[in-house]
Amino acid sequence: MFGADTMAMINAVLPFFLMGGIFYFMLWKPQKKQQQERQNLLNSLKKGDKIITIGGIYGTITDISERTVKVEVAEGVEVTMVRSAVSNFQDPNHTQAE
Repeated sequence: MFGADTMAMINAVLPFFLMGGIFYFMLWKPQKKQQQERQNLLNSLKKGDKIITIGGIYGTITDISERTVKVEVAEGVEVTMVRSAVSNFQDPNHTQAE
């Protein structure tokens, strides 16, 4: 059977393992999943995609390279930005104000 010292050590260490497990499943794992989804989004960008930037600007991708995207934000107005500035795709049901 376990001695008193062994049980005391298990009781002292057990909360740290529980906290580590909680940290992993509540914080680290979801964050990793979110990072992977974002990377997939950035890798799937293509010309013609309707996007939203991290600044909240709606536009359509007119040109894309490894590091940058050119986005048409209004008729005849194009902005070049870093690829990572793309936040998400526009809702397909969303219509831009003209």
